[in-house]
Amino acid sequence: MSHAQPLTARLDRLRERLASHRPWTEPDPDAGGLRWAAVAVILAPAPDAVLLIRRAERAGDPWSGHMALPGGRREPGDDDLSTTAIRETAEEVGLILPRDHLLGTLDDVAPRTPVLPPIAIRPFVFLLRERSPLTLNREVASARWVDLDGLLLPGTHHPVRLEIAGESRDVAAYQLDDAIVWGMTERVLSGLLAHIERG
Repeated sequence: MSHAQPLTARLDRLRERLASHRPWTEPDPDAGGLRWAAVAVILAPAPDAVLLIRRAERAGDPWSGHMALPGGRREPGDDDLSTTAIRETAEEVGLILPRDHLLGTLDDVAPRTPVLPPIAIRPFVFLLRERSPLTLNREVASARWVDLDGLLLPGTHHPVRLEIAGESRDVAAYQLDDAIVWGMTERVLSGLLAHIERG
């Protein structure tokens, strides 16, 4: 059974920083051009960690099998993109994210490669006091809490060579023990860690 944990000074400082942060945003989510999605960057203490998922292998999914953050595309019934992040998190991992646990928003992220769909992602940062049990749906193969200290270690973040759409490319990535976090998820995490490393 999980219990509420006190916040570390690091997470307390992050909460203060994001409260005043004005994120860079793509054009109006209701304007044409890009399709929109939202992800939840879920943090919890003891030790300080972020929740990552591995997407299930699915034919036709450009992110099949990738490490990711809970989230997905905006649906017509979503009032706004924060609603999308909250709904998708509940569907994918069974976590209910109260709005009063929302710390703020990181910069929008859009694909840098033409092989991916023209979709922009807005990351919403949530802070939980405890780690509730997860219930994964069929879109998620696994989930784990990844310690922030490990992500901040020198050497964890470095270029890796991947085959993308039949082409060999060097991409920035976080190397976990048995997984690589790259692409838009890497960019969201790098944005988060930049706030944390500011002291």
